[in-house]
Amino acid sequence: MNSVPLTDGAVLRPLVLPARADVGGAADFLDYARVRNEVFFEATGRTDDSFEPEALLPLLHSDRDQTRQQWTIVEHGTVIGVATLNILADSAGRSAFLTLGLLSVAWGRGIGTAAYSQLEKHAASVGVRRLMLWAEHTDGGEPRLDAPTGFGSVPLTRGARFLVRNGYTLEQVERVSELVLDDALPEIVEARQREAAAHASDYDVVSWTLPTPAEHVAGYAHLKSRMSTDAPDADMDMPEEFWDADRIARHDERYLARGSTVLVTAARHLATGELCAYTELSAEPGIGTVTHQEDTLVLADHRGHRLGMLVKTAGLRAWHGIRPDSPRVVTYNAEENRPMLSINEAIGFTPIAYEGAWKKDLT
Repeated sequence: MNSVPLTDGAVLRPLVLPARADVGGAADFLDYARVRNEVFFEATGRTDDSFEPEALLPLLHSDRDQTRQQWTIVEHGTVIGVATLNILADSAGRSAFLTLGLLSVAWGRGIGTAAYSQLEKHAASVGVRRLMLWAEHTDGGEPRLDAPTGFGSVPLTRGARFLVRNGYTLEQVERVSELVLDDALPEIVEARQREAAAHASDYDVVSWTLPTPAEHVAGYAHLKSRMSTDAPDADMDMPEEFWDADRIARHDERYLARGSTVLVTAARHLATGELCAYTELSAEPGIGTVTHQEDTLVLADHRGHRLGMLVKTAGLRAWHGIRPDSPRVVTYNAEENRPMLSINEAIGFTPIAYEGAWKKDLT
């Protein structure tokens, strides 16, 4: 899609990615990275999802798993917003993640509505039939919109009302939780790990930092595939993902290319050697960056042995020796996922925000 006028003076402009963030010709990308971080901070009040340009750049390139496109929204020569469309290969190109962020100084002039319209037209023209997005909504005392799952709600903020007005439906609410990595935590985590291990005598724990060792690639790929089908996603209709050794290698390289540290902790069934539960902790380069708890899953056939608690606590204990500078862990869980929320609460995670999972069918 070429540059498209939105309103008088505002244009939606495709972003051309530079070879590197620190070379000539990267000015547009640097503006994109700066405004992206500002948009996230305005929406959440946190810098958890901020990236330095050199770490962000590898995330924007397409690969066999997603076709990634980016745009800037420019008004009178100044970048005031950003947009992304990530088309999922696992859905044969029929589903995509959409993100559009506009700085608050540009609100109320019809720019966001016009940009959404153009992006939806573009998505439909390349075969996308379902758009999905996640948005955090800060409670300011507004009326609330309940999730159809029966678990959780979001305030009808300006952003939520905008999505409803433009045809998106709220499908799920996710809780954003935080664990402060303070001096009191190791004792709590060790106690919870001992309790879990007492119920998991048929299992041991293995862990690794990326890249994934050859002996764990097949098991890790199986777990990642099951994550796409077994984690609760309400009616978002996330496509089933196929993971193999090649996809694990691409996954690992995306993290390593931006300098991230990733620890995978898994439970292994002693009788069969099967990896049957796992969790991931990651942090971007730099002193004092936040830790993100990524996937956590226990295979259905192995539930009831407290393996979720086992891998989470084992991972946190190992993480302290890998990234002792990280001050806290942030994680996202569906409000209906009570087993995982109970594990988090027992460790010491507390809610700090809620986000809505939204969907729009373009058919």
